[in-house]
Amino acid sequence: MPKTDTKQDQAKLSELKEFIAKCKEKPNPQSYLIAVLHKAQELYEYLPRDIMDMVAEQMNVPTAHIWGVATFYHYFNLTPPGKYTIQVCLGTACYVKGAGQIMEAIQDELSIETGGVTDDGLFSLQGARCLGACGLAPIIMVNDKIHGDLTPEKVRKVLKDYRKAEKSKAS
Repeated sequence: MPKTDTKQDQAKLSELKEFIAKCKEKPNPQSYLIAVLHKAQELYEYLPRDIMDMVAEQMNVPTAHIWGVATFYHYFNLTPPGKYTIQVCLGTACYVKGAGQIMEAIQDELSIETGGVTDDGLFSLQGARCLGACGLAPIIMVNDKIHGDLTPEKVRKVLKDYRKAEKSKAS
C-alpha cells in the first residue's frame, strides 16, 4: 500500500483513488490507464512504484502492463525530478543557434545525462521539442523561467546562480 505518512500524502492518494473510481464507471475502464497515470504523475511529480502497484490493483491491470506503459511513453518519470527541472529547447531555431552545445555544457557542468537527476537532487535535465521563445534562441527553461540567448559560458553561470541561491537559502 502507498505511503500515507502525512495529510498531504493521504489527500493525494484519496484524489487518485477518486479519479480511478470515476474511470472505472465508464465503458472500458482499462482504456483510461494512461489518464490515470497522468493523474498520478500530476499529483506525485513522478510514478512511484507503490503508486503504480496500487493503480494496477485498483484497475485490475497486471503490474507488468503498468510498467510497460510507464516506460514506453517518455512523458512518464519513474524517478523523482530535481528541485529545478531544466528543459533544453531542441527546436529548429534553438538547435541552429547551438542548443546541442548548451545541452553538452549542462551535462558536463552537472555530470548527468538527459533524463537524469543530479546526485544532490537539485537538478533534472530534459530535452524539449520547442519552448516557444524562438526569438531568444537558444533557450532553456528552469521550472517556469526562460533563460535565453545562451552560450555554454552563460548557461554555466545560470546553473551556478541557482546553486548559489540554494546555498544562501540553506544558510
